[in-house]
Amino acid sequence: ESVKDGLRVGSMMLSVPAAGVLLLLAWIHPGDGLYFHIGETEKKCFIEEIPDETMVIGKYRTQLWDKQTSSFLPSTPGLGMHVEIKDPDTKIILSRQYGSDGRFTFTSHTPGEHQICLHSNSTKMALFAGGKLRVHLDIQVGEHTNNYPEIAAKDKLTELQLRVRQLLDQVEQIQKEQNYQRYREERFRMTSESTNQRVLWWSIAQTLILIVTGIWQMKHLKSFFEAKKLV
Repeated sequence: ESVKDGLRVGSMMLSVPAAGVLLLLAWIHPGDGLYFHIGETEKKCFIEEIPDETMVIGKYRTQLWDKQTSSFLPSTPGLGMHVEIKDPDTKIILSRQYGSDGRFTFTSHTPGEHQICLHSNSTKMALFAGGKLRVHLDIQVGEHTNNYPEIAAKDKLTELQLRVRQLLDQVEQIQKEQNYQRYREERFRMTSESTNQRVLWWSIAQTLILIVTGIWQMKHLKSFFEAKKLV
C-alpha cells in the first residue's frame, strides 16, 4: 500500500523526514556472544544492565573436553545446565533446569542490573571427571530478540516496511535505555544528596562536640585554679 510522501507500516504512519531521522538513529548492537569454562561444582554469573519491560533471550550450548582428541566435542544429551536469573532486588525471576543445549527467555520488570547464573548438574559431570566443560552463551536484549523474517512472513511486510519496523523497534529500545539512564542518574543524585546531608550533619555534630568539650575544659580548669587559689 503506497502513501504519498510517507511510509506506512501496519497502522503506523511516518513522514519522509521522520523516516530519515529513524535512519540516522538506527544503530547496530549485536548480542553478547561469549564462551567460558566451568568445573564440576562451579557457578558462573554475569551482570546485564537491562531497562524495564524489556525482553531478553539467552541461548547456550555446551562442549565437553575430550582428552583423546585434545579438543572440545558436543556434549552428551544427559548433561544439563541450571539457569537462574535474579532482578536488581535479588528476586529470582527464573530458575530452571535445561539440557546440554538450551534457550531461556524472560522479561525485565525492574530496571537495573540483572544477574544471570549458570551451572551444570553435578551428577552428570562425573561423565568427564577431571575434564572441562565449555559453555557458549549468547544473550539478546530488546529488539534483537525479534525474529524479523518470521514477522515479515506473518504480517506480509515488504522489505521497506520490514526495515521501518526494525527502526521503530530500535527507537523504542533507545527510549527505554534513555529512561533507564535517567533512572540511574536520579538514583545517583539521591545517593549524593543523602551522602552530602549525612556529611553535613556529622560536621555539625563534631563542631558541637568540640564546643561542648571546650566549655567543659574551661570550667574544669577554672575550678582547678580556684581550688589551688591561683586565681
